[in-house]
Amino acid sequence: MSLVIGLTGGIASGKSTVSSMLKQMGFTVIDADIEARLAVEKGTEAYEEIVRHFGEDILNETEEIDRAKLGSIIFQEEEQRLKLNSIVHPAVRQQMLQKKEAAIQKGESLIILDIPLLFESKLEYLADQTLLIYVDEQTQLARLMARNKLTEDEAIARIRSQLPLADKKKLADDIIYNNGTIEETQHQLLSLLKKWE
Repeated sequence: MSLVIGLTGGIASGKSTVSSMLKQMGFTVIDADIEARLAVEKGTEAYEEIVRHFGEDILNETEEIDRAKLGSIIFQEEEQRLKLNSIVHPAVRQQMLQKKEAAIQKGESLIILDIPLLFESKLEYLADQTLLIYVDEQTQLARLMARNKLTEDEAIARIRSQLPLADKKKLADDIIYNNGTIEETQHQLLSLLKKWE
């Protein structure tokens, strides 16, 4: 019997760190961000639909989607962002479900779906349980400013574009508190793995 965990967090909360730990332990991690890039590669159905809608101006010289050009359109106009999401999200969900099914067929005991906007996109139904990587606001802000070389205002704007971690905390089945050291985070993860066995 496979257990499917929906792994989520907020920007600069440490979700990628926990995801990497799980990969190093040999667990299957299906990453929504990677699947989103694969879903829009040249030749895919989503790629064709994006080019039809947004025009060939969004392509680079090798005819791949120029993420910066597309980004400048979708971050200016919410309607365009919603259109892009309506093309990309179903393709990503389909790929993630196929990979999840394949892992279940192989008899894997634990499968991780790494989905940054798990709660925002209402995708909890894809997993049996949810795991939130949580940090307090001050830690999140400091880490994001340091990691992305952002001003405080820029970092706050990015954090506020997501559901607050305090709200996600109420929705999650399990929580790893990632304010401390990597060792403390790993210790919490190992305890959860024992619980899930």
